[in-house]
Amino acid sequence: MVFPTSAALLDACVLAVLSKGDTYGYALTQQIKEKLGVSESTLYPVLRRLQREAFLTAYDQPFDGRNRRYYQITPEGERQLAWYREEWKTYRSGIDSILLTDTERNGDKDE
Repeated sequence: MVFPTSAALLDACVLAVLSKGDTYGYALTQQIKEKLGVSESTLYPVLRRLQREAFLTAYDQPFDGRNRRYYQITPEGERQLAWYREEWKTYRSGIDSILLTDTERNGDKDE
């Protein structure tokens, strides 16, 4: 991807994925990697930071003779995600007003 992905955007994406349900680390990183093209090694520090900030918790679950680490969003993480979503709307609107034509922003009204 040509545009860099900021720490805040990664945080928001991780929290958004977890808001849909608990998931284990590898599956979570694959979902985000597929959409944003960031490496797994970039995402594990994000998970640790979000855990430190109490936006998510982790627990282990046995799977095929080993443990998988699952992540779960906390109520504080839900509040942070709501804030990120509002900030994203403002940010996206500003970028759209610069990059997109009037027709792209408003849709073609003749159709």
